[in-house]
Amino acid sequence: MIDTRLAPYGAFALRAALGIMFIAHAYLKIAVFTVPGFAGFLTQVGFPAFLAWPIILAELIGGVAILLGLYGRAVSVVLLPVLLGALLVHAPNGWVFNAPNGGWEYPAFLAVAALAHALIGDGAFAVRPLALGLGSGAVLRPRIG
Repeated sequence: MIDTRLAPYGAFALRAALGIMFIAHAYLKIAVFTVPGFAGFLTQVGFPAFLAWPIILAELIGGVAILLGLYGRAVSVVLLPVLLGALLVHAPNGWVFNAPNGGWEYPAFLAVAALAHALIGDGAFAVRPLALGLGSGAVLRPRIG
């Protein structure tokens, strides 16, 4: 059973945590790993170095959009490939993310959180929520004839 009175605030909590996580990871790549360091890491794991800036900008701009609720659902879907790429990179390292070079459970969790955000919606306090146009009581019916 969904508590329709509190669900928008739960969706907001999910959206805020996801947005802050993306912003923090972009900042980590810029301030700690540095862009050249992240580009070098990408080449070590088989990706082209030129993807460093697009990934960082996607995380930073996408994180801000998700946090604000500016078409956040769509942004979460657009960022899924970044999370799935991280999952593929970290999968060989084992399960726990504090394993050497990080494990796969954190990127997997974030991918599921992004998918959940896309399915649930932006929740409360969204600047520009994206509706799927089904309405709260809509029922999908097959077209006959």
